[in-house]
Amino acid sequence: MKYEIQGDNLPVVICNLEAGESMVTEGGSMSWMSPNMKMETSGGGFGKALGRLFSGESIFQNVYTAQGGPGVIAFASKFPGTIKAVEITPDKPIVVQKSAFLAATRGVDVSVFFQKKMRAGFFGGEGFIMQKISGRGLVFLEIDGSAVDYELQRGQEIVVASGNLAIMDETCSMDVQAISGVKNVLFGGEGFFNTVIRGPGRITLQTMPLSAFAEMIARFIPSSNGD
Repeated sequence: MKYEIQGDNLPVVICNLEAGESMVTEGGSMSWMSPNMKMETSGGGFGKALGRLFSGESIFQNVYTAQGGPGVIAFASKFPGTIKAVEITPDKPIVVQKSAFLAATRGVDVSVFFQKKMRAGFFGGEGFIMQKISGRGLVFLEIDGSAVDYELQRGQEIVVASGNLAIMDETCSMDVQAISGVKNVLFGGEGFFNTVIRGPGRITLQTMPLSAFAEMIARFIPSSNGD
């Protein structure tokens, strides 16, 4: 399978498949395709379907296969940002924000990932539940805004505003750090906690979390006073 990511802040990934090759995605993600792409809907078993539901995905997945010759299928981002291609191997699963999964080749599994530390789940901005991507193959992920990559060494830390973490290797760990000082908390505009990511592993940060974008838009929407 060959692919090309086009577009700027509203990207689309166009996948060129050989006969018999397949792409897996959740319902509603396909943007356009050649006529010889055959779709089959599957739950992949109760356990996998339940895991996808908890991780923010649909219970069912659509499998598109090129029939009788090469085929083309495209998947567009649902939000201004970036589409990132990541190669997955059995020894290197990744953890991503909920609803990051866009599409993947067969052999890639999407399941639920639970935060191990309770305070990170409550205050880290990512919630208790994220998505785990494992197996073997290529996965395309949606990033809010632009993507910035860092490679953390063992024990190395980076402090991230809540919601800005998009992807991390499963070898990384997440915790929270309280913002010190009453004045900083009340007037600094950064909330009460930041997220702390500790290596080893690779992480991807995003510049415009959907939650921050929604909060900004809400400021310009007049509130109803009941009149």
